[in-house]
Amino acid sequence: MQSIYKPLAAAVTLALCTGAYAAEQARYIVKFKEGKGPSVMAQLNAQGGKLALELDSVNAAAFMLPAQAVKGLANNPNVEYVEPDVKRFPMAQQVPYGIPMVQADQVSDSATSNMTVCIIDSGYELAHEDLSGNQVSGTNDAGTGNWFTDENHHGTHVAGTIAAMNNSVGVVGVNPNGHLNLHIIKVFNADGWGYSSTLVSALDKCKVAGAKVINMSLGGPLKSRTEDTAFANAEKAGIISVAAAGNDGNTRHSYPASYNSVISVAAIDSNKVVADFSQKTSQVELSGPGVGVLSSVPMGTALVASANVGGSNYDAIGMDGSPTGSASGMLADCGTGEATCNANGQVCLIQRGVISFADKVLACQNGGGIAAIIYNNVAGALNGTLGGVATTIPSVGVTDVDGQAMLANVGSLASVNITNGNYALFDGTSMATPHVAGVAALVWSQYPQCSNTQIRAALRATAEDLGVAGRDDAYGYGLVRAKAAVTYLANGCDGGSGSGGGGGGTCKGRNCK
Repeated sequence: MQSIYKPLAAAVTLALCTGAYAAEQARYIVKFKEGKGPSVMAQLNAQGGKLALELDSVNAAAFMLPAQAVKGLANNPNVEYVEPDVKRFPMAQQVPYGIPMVQADQVSDSATSNMTVCIIDSGYELAHEDLSGNQVSGTNDAGTGNWFTDENHHGTHVAGTIAAMNNSVGVVGVNPNGHLNLHIIKVFNADGWGYSSTLVSALDKCKVAGAKVINMSLGGPLKSRTEDTAFANAEKAGIISVAAAGNDGNTRHSYPASYNSVISVAAIDSNKVVADFSQKTSQVELSGPGVGVLSSVPMGTALVASANVGGSNYDAIGMDGSPTGSASGMLADCGTGEATCNANGQVCLIQRGVISFADKVLACQNGGGIAAIIYNNVAGALNGTLGGVATTIPSVGVTDVDGQAMLANVGSLASVNITNGNYALFDGTSMATPHVAGVAALVWSQYPQCSNTQIRAALRATAEDLGVAGRDDAYGYGLVRAKAAVTYLANGCDGGSGSGGGGGGTCKGRNCK
């Protein structure tokens, strides 16, 4: 990948020996002009710079330098550029926060070979490093292409939450050891939508495949009597159906989640607070992690981003639609990016608000900027999109706190890097739903003698109560918990109470308590 750097030209004035500077040193790579390496290195060493590593093959060296010294290097005619010596980490497997939150790591999935989860979605990237080893089959649906490809990325992300493998790379799912059976029905076309009739047909295919649990991270605002009947029949046939409550942040019902025979799932964040986008209705039954969920996407389609300012590394999220690439230059304050920013050869720092992210990036690009960092104007990470607008410079989003820290270091050396990856952070009740479906299969595998309605009641009875006491429209009965449900069922399929727990049966409407 070609790197883009701002050439630095001018004389070195270094005061590297003072205690104040020494305490603030960071590591940088200094690229020398042809034949000038020995003289620059001698000068840096004489003035207190600490040589870390020589890179003769690229005519450069790594040094420990204070921020003031880096500014001085900008005037050295023998230096081609200076950039932060950014950190690299082992590509080790990660455990997304949602897995321990739903207690999936406290229950063995060794018995899940007796369970099949049917995922009705946009497909499944069969070649993915974290999914290829699963017990998986699928059914092609007319007009949507092969089930083992995923043009929309959504179904692969959902599948990773349910069953990404414990294999030393990527992430792990709720059921990570390859025992769970998956069946994939691809209902979304390349444009990302399907019909209610397609959903009913997919439900029939799930039944034929022997599914015990069905995951539907999908929905729409209009009900269908045909769908309602189909899911009611599926429940009578012993199936647990799970669907996303919806992402409009209002109190409108979404279907199929709002049918009585379907578990409606709300989204919460890592602090167990309901997401602002999560719909709040009398049909919401359970909650699951749905904000900043890390999971699999088709290989090479995710944007993996990083940012560095003044030698400090910051978490960053690549703007959806941003080109990949690396850029390094001095940091310029471009305000809210409402006008072309005079940032020739610099990295633009821009605050969120007023205009679109794409217009902000273009304001930087049109002013000669080589990368854009947009920081949030509210608490939390910034996961933005360019909305299909073509740009030529890498652009990332960062938190409000990190943006303010960067703002205090305007004029320091900054770098942005975006590469392609295999995992992505998604938000949505779509991401919460597979946590619940995966837990339902995990719990049921421990007690296969229990009925679907008893398992559903156990999940309600053992959910962690959030929000106001008791069931509410934001959280339902609360956060689904695998270990708590397994413990509850150890006393019998009714939890030992004889009542079914959590309201029993299929109770979930406004009259349920």
